[in-house]
Amino acid sequence: MRRREFLRHGSVATGLVMVSGGCTLPSFVGTRGIDADIAVIGGGVGGCAAALAACRAGRRVVLSEETDWIGGQLTSQAVPPDEHPWIEDFGCTRSYRQFREGVRARYKADPNLLATARADVRLNPGNGWVSRLCHEPRVALAVLEEMLAPHVASGRLVILRNARPVSADTSGDRIGSVALEVGGTGRVPVSARWFVDATELGDLLELARVEHVVGAESRSDTGEDRAPEHADPLDQQAATWCFAMDHRPGEDHVGTRPERYSYWRDFVPSLTPPWTGRLLAWECSDPVRLGPRRIGFDPEGRIAGPNLWTYRRLVDASLFAKGSGRTDVCLVNWPQNDAFVGPLIGPGVTEAERARRVWDARQASLSLLYWMQTEAPRPDGGTGWKGLRLRGDVTGGPDGLAKAVYVRESRRLRAEFTVVEQNVGTDARMKATGARREEVTAEPFADSVGVGAYRIDLHPSTSGRNYVDVSSLPFRIPLGALLPRRVENLLAGAKNIGTTHITNGCYRLHPVEWNIGEAAGAAAAHALGRRTTVRAVRANPAELAGFQRRLRGDGFELEWPRAVRPL
Repeated sequence: MRRREFLRHGSVATGLVMVSGGCTLPSFVGTRGIDADIAVIGGGVGGCAAALAACRAGRRVVLSEETDWIGGQLTSQAVPPDEHPWIEDFGCTRSYRQFREGVRARYKADPNLLATARADVRLNPGNGWVSRLCHEPRVALAVLEEMLAPHVASGRLVILRNARPVSADTSGDRIGSVALEVGGTGRVPVSARWFVDATELGDLLELARVEHVVGAESRSDTGEDRAPEHADPLDQQAATWCFAMDHRPGEDHVGTRPERYSYWRDFVPSLTPPWTGRLLAWECSDPVRLGPRRIGFDPEGRIAGPNLWTYRRLVDASLFAKGSGRTDVCLVNWPQNDAFVGPLIGPGVTEAERARRVWDARQASLSLLYWMQTEAPRPDGGTGWKGLRLRGDVTGGPDGLAKAVYVRESRRLRAEFTVVEQNVGTDARMKATGARREEVTAEPFADSVGVGAYRIDLHPSTSGRNYVDVSSLPFRIPLGALLPRRVENLLAGAKNIGTTHITNGCYRLHPVEWNIGEAAGAAAAHALGRRTTVRAVRANPAELAGFQRRLRGDGFELEWPRAVRPL
């Protein structure tokens, strides 16, 4: 790539500042590409946290992101944070807490926010009941950008947006460089001493031929009671294309009938145990009992009991002054738009097939909206709410939906250590240890680099399995799960760590992914400073203890600070 062309990529794709007719570029950006200390491939939740940790340690970092929004689940996928019950007090890293405080500060700076809401130290902007911090994706984006801005300004960090990894150059057990297709206009080679794979689907594992697992392992492979009898790489959780909407009573916002509407309107999931009828209905499978579950929907709040309107609501208009222009904004990530359209990765899944399935997931969501506008049963006996309106201004994506599809599992590293159900599942730990429910704890990993908590929550899968939603214990994140068995300069930094299909169900949520990514960035920086490998740090008790002291100093919690109950 000629220098003029690369500088243009630098100024446009990285957001570097143009001054005096020229481009201010960090010293590690050259005419032939980028040569960084640490390359974080994937700018989602884990990727942002990895970049923060590596920059905090003074390292030169490049962070790439496939869309034009960093933040992944929090932003481009539009999913409010799924968190454990103790998140306001403990159970996350200091930087994740700073992110949460930054979100609240943005809302409290709005002059239209009511004084009572501004005084609430635990303000939940959407008052959704799935999360203690339901908020708009653009707010999360602004906070993440603000957290990274000092490192961009100092020249330590380059962010490449609209940048997709397309190839990796490897030599023996090391990755030398990764080629990124930037904005569809050219390739930028990125060389680094360490790489973190924080992509949504574990793409770097595939490109660099790093040993990994896809789909479900067999019961004989993992010893997990809830694993299937036979391994199935195409057994993957349903993907969801989320969208935001508001309701304008008396207005008609019904658009063009979606191309696949007839299919999705009449679609009956073929699952074991059985689903309860059509997907587009106000009755679905209860995730725990797997029997029929009735759930209400009414944007005007005229029903008793659970209401999908407030489930993942991003904005509660009642928190703002009348005349502010604020309306309730509802985020739709429901059982009704889980798309059972086939696996997105795995043996025989081509790029064309993935693109078609992702398109069909988008059609599933557009069809759900159209059904709610035109045919859905209302509590008053009528059908449809014509005033339901897509809020593409909130999500910024195609067709008024989110920018990217929400995927719940990716390729998973064949790691130095793989977390299995026997380490974190409540029933499995009771069986393995003989402890009573009120006494049982998760495996106390000695190489802990953080903590997390969530139920083992698997959505219906592409192989025809219904929900798996069972109790788990507040757990630790073992460093060994971030480490490949063979490759020496790669760490997993997202949902691609060494978990199984089962335990991915509790290690995949926002604060856990943040902790994983932040630990990966910190580990790579620590290894560079010690002139060693992360594998060697983990293997040496004194070195591991030194690294863990550093993590604690950076605001990591490596164990649960008090007795906590199973979830």
